[in-house]
Amino acid sequence: MTAPSTDLSSSLPVATTPTGGPRRLGSLGPVGLVLAGGVSVQFGAALAVTLMPRAGALGVVTLRLLAAAVVLLVVCRPRLRGHSRADWGTVVVFGLAMAAMNGLFYQAVDRIPLGAAVTLEVLGPLALSVLASRRAVNLLWAALALAGVFLLGGGGDFGALDPLGVAFALGAGAMWAAYIVFSARTGRRFPQADGLALAMAVGALAFLPFGALESGSRLLDPVTVALGAAVAVMSSVLPYTLELLALRRLPASTFAVLMSLEPGLAALAGFLILGQSLSPLQALAVALVIAASMGAVRTQVGRGKAVTP
Repeated sequence: MTAPSTDLSSSLPVATTPTGGPRRLGSLGPVGLVLAGGVSVQFGAALAVTLMPRAGALGVVTLRLLAAAVVLLVVCRPRLRGHSRADWGTVVVFGLAMAAMNGLFYQAVDRIPLGAAVTLEVLGPLALSVLASRRAVNLLWAALALAGVFLLGGGGDFGALDPLGVAFALGAGAMWAAYIVFSARTGRRFPQADGLALAMAVGALAFLPFGALESGSRLLDPVTVALGAAVAVMSSVLPYTLELLALRRLPASTFAVLMSLEPGLAALAGFLILGQSLSPLQALAVALVIAASMGAVRTQVGRGKAVTP
């Protein structure tokens, strides 16, 4: 896969909040806002895992996408007219990539620990960053990441992890890379968060048949719907809001480095909420992937361009 060098600020998830933003949230400080957003995403994913016995992995994805789409459409009220065919093509691909990313990731966490899934998933954005840089030093970061994956599999024997779960996590990573590319393109074509809201609606509609086929009437259970809405708020709406507030006062390069901590936050959420613990070797693997991701971002920043992991 060949990815263009993308300006970091245009690669970040596009989002919007009411004018002025919540002052209490802003008082956390920009770094605190980014970390709070990361915690929200990963603990939302942990909540989603607990919901899977009730609605199934595909059902949880459907509920998350639908709830997030409704919130974003109400808040953003995007215009449907005045967009070219190319605009709509971009937002449709963005929405499909978003739906595929979520669907594959939730299939992964249904089979392997949350920390391991996010560690494998982050390889997609990391590969995008390395390819976009085209600098020899990034071979070091790629090697470091591969060493982490090798350790995560217990020294190359991935029998400790469900092979299908590993495949789903890697697929989610590839879709995350596509999400970054088309998020940037959508952000350039649509004002504010209009493109994100429309893409979320596209993703929700595209995924609805899969969720309905797997979960059926279980998707209409009030408790399940409420929990699905909570997952949507924690994993989509709240993080986008916090990240937007942070980016008003935080350099985009710093934001990208902080985003590299996602595997560590996922491991923490998996331990506290799901009782999933990592062995010392697996913890080292997560640390290596985080270090590789941070290194790749810093290398890109040194050139004035970067792709966020």
